[in-house]
Amino acid sequence: MSFVRPRAVLFDWDNTLVENWRTIQAAMNAALADAGMPEMDMEQVLFQARHSVQDIFPKLFGEGWRHARTIFYDHFAQNHLAGLSIMPGAPELLDTLVEKGVMLAVVSNKKGDLLRREIDYLGWTDRFVRIVGAQDAAADKPDPAPVFKALDGTGVTPGDDVWLVGDTDTDMRTALAAGCWPVLVGPGPGDPELLREYPPALRCHNCGDLTGIVRRNWDTISL
Repeated sequence: MSFVRPRAVLFDWDNTLVENWRTIQAAMNAALADAGMPEMDMEQVLFQARHSVQDIFPKLFGEGWRHARTIFYDHFAQNHLAGLSIMPGAPELLDTLVEKGVMLAVVSNKKGDLLRREIDYLGWTDRFVRIVGAQDAAADKPDPAPVFKALDGTGVTPGDDVWLVGDTDTDMRTALAAGCWPVLVGPGPGDPELLREYPPALRCHNCGDLTGIVRRNWDTISL
């Protein structure tokens, strides 16, 4: 895939632009405790969180998954704003892309109402043309449906000039399924084999690293 100037950048949310894992872990462990199951350490939570609650809870909790989902969301909703922190370099990356006239959106597996509440809490709502969370589209990531919903009506269609920026193999899989340019930020999944089938076109240490790449290449990369 050729490196092209982006018309649009779609961002994952958790561990890409913000970090809230202690709150997610606490909510997960509240649901597990209610079901009489052992708690998860952070590594386990991070592995499970690669997919949406809709996908992983039936596997974890069986027939009781809807009740567990309620426990999880109730606990998380009471605590998520207090535990929210911005990933290093994220505001500068968003500012840079806005300055360049790039359309921005969020495509996350976090429940849509909670996602929008966090974005509004940070004062970032106006930065994004679309905010698509879990259950907002016909299916959640890694299905490409959230990407198509984010782009619908914008005049932008999937291609190498539409970047999907995220921190997991699920994001890379979603980007490739949608026909977008997959950009990985951070170390990626603990098991590098998960990226073998869904390799990123670009890997960055963090948001600041990606900002530098955009600034250095904006006037030289092809349209």
